[in-house]
Amino acid sequence: MSSHAETHGKLALITGCTGGIGKATAISLAKLGCNIAVHYLSENEGAEALVSNLLSLGVKASAFQADFSTYDAVRKLHADVVEKMGYPDILFNNSGVTGPMIGPKGNIQDITPEIFEETWRINTGSSFLLTQLCLPHMESEKYGRIIFCSSVAAGTGGVVGPHYASSKSAMHGLVHWIASRYAQDGITCNAIAPALIKDTNMMKDVSEDLKTRIPVGRFGKSDDIAPIVELFVLNSYMTNKIIVADGGMTPSAF
Repeated sequence: MSSHAETHGKLALITGCTGGIGKATAISLAKLGCNIAVHYLSENEGAEALVSNLLSLGVKASAFQADFSTYDAVRKLHADVVEKMGYPDILFNNSGVTGPMIGPKGNIQDITPEIFEETWRINTGSSFLLTQLCLPHMESEKYGRIIFCSSVAAGTGGVVGPHYASSKSAMHGLVHWIASRYAQDGITCNAIAPALIKDTNMMKDVSEDLKTRIPVGRFGKSDDIAPIVELFVLNSYMTNKIIVADGGMTPSAF
């Protein structure tokens, strides 16, 4: 295990940690010496297998179940993590749902306000609340890393629907406000916006034809995303940024 002095012994809470991106990031940060709080929704066996893997890397790790459709579950998750492992220094808000897939040419009538609000609550509201709960400790330590897993859909509308795209673009406003407000306290806040990452639940049933849209000619892998999260953790000068990782589909500049 090669650890950095700055990250050694820091506690990283990763939500949606049994999915492709969460798992790859957990292993990546454990190799930097971070202890890992593994959040999962239903993949109990996957969470325990990941914990065993992380323990073998010489760090502390524990699994925590929570259903982010209620805010009380988010509060309980934070309390459980604090009780068992301490206060998180690094928070990767990676958990999320797509909700109904209506596609880019779908009918907006198919998304009820209730579906819209539930998608926002699980994707954006829960991440906001968990960040709110983690911030006081980060302020007191004058160190914190907050990372959101957004989506290319936040900037393009995407292929799921308006409920999902808007829940992700809302994260960007959060990133900009939090980053500006807490930079003076040694806390950075950034987001990664991936697209078409193959080894994730969201991409289970995706058509191979979509590959033709990607300039690099292949789908992304979770191992393409984890190093970007690692960059956010290691770089104290990089904050207030949304990094798009989509194989070159969307050109962007600041």
